[in-house]
Amino acid sequence: MKIVQIITRLILGGAQENTLITCKLLAERGHEVVLITGPALGPEGELFNQTQGAGYRVVVVDRLRRAINPFNDIVSYFQVRRLLGRLRPDVVHTHSAKAGILGRYAGWGLKGRLGGGRPAVVHTIHGLAFHPYQSGLLNRFYIGVEKAAAARTDFFISVADAMTEQALAAGIGRREQYVTAYSAIEEDAFLEPIGEERRRDFRGRYGIADDSVVLVTIARLFTLKGHEYIIESAKELAGRFEKAVWLFVGDGILTEQYKERVRRMGLAERFKFAGLLPPGEIPLAIQSSDILVHCSLREGLARALPQGMLCGRPVVSFDVDGAREVVNERTGRLIEPKNVEQLTRACGELMEDGALRKRLGERGRESVRQKFAPGTMVDTIEAVYQRLLG
Repeated sequence: MKIVQIITRLILGGAQENTLITCKLLAERGHEVVLITGPALGPEGELFNQTQGAGYRVVVVDRLRRAINPFNDIVSYFQVRRLLGRLRPDVVHTHSAKAGILGRYAGWGLKGRLGGGRPAVVHTIHGLAFHPYQSGLLNRFYIGVEKAAAARTDFFISVADAMTEQALAAGIGRREQYVTAYSAIEEDAFLEPIGEERRRDFRGRYGIADDSVVLVTIARLFTLKGHEYIIESAKELAGRFEKAVWLFVGDGILTEQYKERVRRMGLAERFKFAGLLPPGEIPLAIQSSDILVHCSLREGLARALPQGMLCGRPVVSFDVDGAREVVNERTGRLIEPKNVEQLTRACGELMEDGALRKRLGERGRESVRQKFAPGTMVDTIEAVYQRLLG
């Protein structure tokens, strides 16, 4: 098949890693794959180096940007449409909100192999633009736009069952158009033990003692990512556990604000800000830690959760979106969003019981290995294409 994947930008992020794994494996299976993307703008880093030598072509559309801008959006729509017209793909597969809208409109009606002479149009829901933490007016706008785009979509692939249920509840598409394909992770690096020497070296980089109990959070330092709840929980935990250290991996517009906050709390030595790490160092960061804590208020299904579990670490997560599809009492602790008391209690329970951490981590690893394997995800995606193309 000739397949075009479209995503807004190749920053460091779950949707982007998912898309690159999809492109790579589809190309390895003999399909002709082209990835259309915008420039990787912003403080989140970029993943273009991962596309080199991966067996597929990358085309950058400069005006394809995340922010809503009528001029850029109109220009990028016509640029994408022209590209698709020249490529004449069998499948147009879009990712993320902006590329999902523009790409589906651009692909619909072009010449292709599907009935009516057009390509099959598929969209992956990594997360939904509408959520409880913004105005009702803006949510109605996003739902209206998604409904219109759904009329130009043959099939939806969700990264979690929760995304399917939320989309259907908003009237987007029909149930028979949906399938879940958990967002794949290149698992080998997470499953391979790093060894004590590398663990000590990584901790030493940030001045973390060997006997510290480290709670790691991997997320952009951005609104709705929940770092403030972790900092709040540290007020009590830092006093109870003198060896406790919190490690924030990621960057974003709230970095300096959070650094100032922990300084005012007298906890500057207990919080380590690693900034952006190369994707290849994420397994090292997790395996050098003891507990993974993720307090985002909205996610499709945060990749950090199965990544932590693959490393054999227990996870603590707010009960949002798809988190409960991997986190339970056998693998970690699922807590009420924004509930700092529950967060404190869950982290404290794990910090004081190393045997419990080990038991939950081992169970977590076994529960996600097959579910998040790249081959499992791409098998599902490829089956969707074949079904649509007959």
